Amino acid sequence: MNRPCLILFGPPGSGKGTQAKFLRDTLQIAHISTGDMLRERVSAGDELGREVAGIMKSGGLVPDETVYHLVVDRIERPDCANGFLLDGFPRTVKQARLLSELLDVQGISPLVIFLKVDYNVIIARLSGRRLCPTCGAVYNLSSSAPEEAKVCDLDGTRLVSRDDDRPGVVLDRLKAYERETAPVLDFFRSVNYPIFEVDGTSRPPVEIAREIRILIEKKYGSVPVSVSKA
Repeated sequence: MNRPCLILFGPPGSGKGTQAKFLRDTLQIAHISTGDMLRERVSAGDELGREVAGIMKSGGLVPDETVYHLVVDRIERPDCANGFLLDGFPRTVKQARLLSELLDVQGISPLVIFLKVDYNVIIARLSGRRLCPTCGAVYNLSSSAPEEAKVCDLDGTRLVSRDDDRPGVVLDRLKAYERETAPVLDFFRSVNYPIFEVDGTSRPPVEIAREIRILIEKKYGSVPVSVSKA
């Protein structure tokens, strides 16, 4: 069997990160989040981190070549030997073309999961999102609020909101998605990647994860699976 590559695709706030965590915990493949990688570089404060910090804060897109080389380096790590899941990449047609060439050379078999979510739901979802800077727990003020307002249930740390979750920035991110990222689906179709659309608007994340796992089994069949948590 070819090494699997799962591509979680959809607008910001569609639930890609949540689904990636479910799949990471049930499938023995690596989770590659370009957003997490970039935020790590910002936190490190190195030259690349300083360069992308301003871009991310304004909701812009980091240069294609920069993101691509980060992904290539990550794919070469040993934990990707059984396959990997891409969360937030590719975001442009140029990135998709570079990825396609890489997968062809390495004999890696892709599967695209397209999470479709209404934009009004996304704006409400992201603007209400809060994060714990200590443990990484994610809350939402409307759907999964902490027991004590503004405080993490797990470690008592005061919750924060990401700069790119502010309503105005969310709108800019959605416009950038329509302009730069939505056309990637047409590219996937042009190179005959299998694409499955999954409704992520209002269903519980666990239910969505079950559907995605069924689609993965249809495509790959023998992907190693650990004890299910979803």
